[in-house]
Amino acid sequence: MCRRVSEEFPPEFIWSSTLLRASETAETLSNTIQCPVTFLDDLREMQDMESEFNFRLRAQNVLSYIRENSANYKRIAIISHGGMITKIIESFLQLPPEINDVWFNSNNTGIHLLEYTDHPYKLIRFLNSTTHLN
Repeated sequence: MCRRVSEEFPPEFIWSSTLLRASETAETLSNTIQCPVTFLDDLREMQDMESEFNFRLRAQNVLSYIRENSANYKRIAIISHGGMITKIIESFLQLPPEINDVWFNSNNTGIHLLEYTDHPYKLIRFLNSTTHLN
């Protein structure tokens, strides 16, 4: 995964969940491509007493925070977990938070490439690509 990311779409900055599997992946990618990483608790998976609605709002807020704090970077990486990735994609697509019957599959080390463009649309290049595992 690190080789593919570094060769095809290297980020200038990495945001990662603080949970072990994501943070280890982020550290490995950061060391491979020599870019900084920041860890955020808000990128963690759904918490015990957290409702689906509040989980979605957390994803929406963390995506806004990341965008605001990544304005100086052309490309960033977000390393997280399946549930949070689904909620981030929902937020990216501006689906209403009340909708909670959508799931975007995320395999381990699956790569999703989403872009905010200069045009009035957003671009999904691909979701859950795992060609680096072949």
